[in-house]
Amino acid sequence: MDRMEPVDLNAAADAYAATPLLNCLLREAAEPLGGDVHRLRGSGRLLRVHGGRRPGRPELRTADGWHPLSHTELVKLTSDELGRSTGIPNDELPVEIADSRDAIAALLAARLAAEPPADPYLLSEQSLVMGHPHHPAPKARGGAPATSWLPYAPEAHARFPLVFLGLREDQCAEEGGPAAAEAIDSLADALDGPRPPAGYRLLPAHPWQLDLVATRPAVREALADRRLLRLGEGRLPAWPTASIRTLYVPDGSADLFVKFSLDVRITNDVRRLWRHDLLKLRRTDAAVEAGFAALRRCGGTAAWLADRGYRTAGFAFEELAVLVRDGLRRHTAPGAIPLLAAGLAEGYPGSPLADTDDPAAWWRAYLRQVVPPVLELFDRHGVVLEAHLQNTLVAVDAAGMPAQALFRDAEGVKLLPDLPRAAAWQRLVYCLVVNNLTEIAAELAAHHPRTAPRLWPAAREEFLHYAATHDLPEITDLLTAPYLPGKTNLLLRWTQADGADARYIPLPNPLRAPSADRADPFGTSTAG
Repeated sequence: MDRMEPVDLNAAADAYAATPLLNCLLREAAEPLGGDVHRLRGSGRLLRVHGGRRPGRPELRTADGWHPLSHTELVKLTSDELGRSTGIPNDELPVEIADSRDAIAALLAARLAAEPPADPYLLSEQSLVMGHPHHPAPKARGGAPATSWLPYAPEAHARFPLVFLGLREDQCAEEGGPAAAEAIDSLADALDGPRPPAGYRLLPAHPWQLDLVATRPAVREALADRRLLRLGEGRLPAWPTASIRTLYVPDGSADLFVKFSLDVRITNDVRRLWRHDLLKLRRTDAAVEAGFAALRRCGGTAAWLADRGYRTAGFAFEELAVLVRDGLRRHTAPGAIPLLAAGLAEGYPGSPLADTDDPAAWWRAYLRQVVPPVLELFDRHGVVLEAHLQNTLVAVDAAGMPAQALFRDAEGVKLLPDLPRAAAWQRLVYCLVVNNLTEIAAELAAHHPRTAPRLWPAAREEFLHYAATHDLPEITDLLTAPYLPGKTNLLLRWTQADGADARYIPLPNPLRAPSADRADPFGTSTAG
């Protein structure tokens, strides 16, 4: 919606917010009856939507005909249906859904006045107005006033300086060795104010997170007794990426991503750097790095943006943690431009997916770059990449064709010794196929409908090509199963389950050959 003609922002916000909510409702609580009509399982009522992959304009069947639903009425209908079908009440989620809708309205207004980044990568990261297409409240910001979070919102094309703190050395907790420490300390080049005095370490902070925790007793007391010092703001801009709490600092000598805790619920979780995740970070990241190093030795081009380590305060271990991640320059192929896959799936002006003259070749190139590394890490190294849209970057060449895949986020990686193989494979299939390939294929088909019939046969060929030279029996099961696992984000939030406690329902498998025999829905495991 950058630089667009006048628009009714309330109507636009309703439309953006309705789409993922309807996707969830139709996937998790309804059954199709043909055309655009669905029967809601809880009540048996009929719901009609328009728009296919991006449903909108919901209508409920009444005695007087089809009644158009406002966003408020749609939220009420959703709550009623889930209450009926689960027997569980929930007063929190409807408020969260409304918060997400109001956040979209604030973002749309801000985007009208904001200057989009000129850098194609940053533009792709900051393009997600709708967000997760199968989450009931993808843009919720904890119910806080927009003035508290809008200055830090990637969707509003924000950029802002880091805040720097001085942390007394005897209060410092860190892991990652010299590489992590040097990366964090290199950010001091962007500091306008004084450097940390003798006996103190540099501790970068996200200004929003600092606002959220500065008045908590542990932090307030540390500031009062000078275990923690405020040094000032940096002079270089940090750009929030799609994850909101991960910022990119591309300028100066740093070329780093920095990831912070953010004590706000975003999608399924409060986005803290949890102690248990930080303590296993190096083990996980080392396993992933070893896998990608083996890929490179065999001529592969895929790259891993390594999480080097973290630094934090012992008295506020999770609240003030900062994690440093490799930047893009050292990992991106020469001449290629990295783009966020989630941005390509949602669409934005200038997307090479939309503009390509050869969509079939574009899709084959995307598959070739993204699929084999994920399978290889699982098959040869026991690593389950969280290869969903927000953790996958695709670097395109001068013609806009995919030339390299880059993956990130050790926090979401699972290792086979820690997870049963069936559950690990299910997680891989959900992230790679359902979340990633399905959305990219649908966006490609929306722009190039004549190519649509060729997309999934090409994807099937890519998996078969890998299976021809590797003994990975799960591929045979994947290509013959009638169903794939679809994550139930609406039910997860309604039942207030932990965000990591994924549950799945069967979705039709587009990879399955028409002649394949019937099989049980994606195995027996439901843990994710």
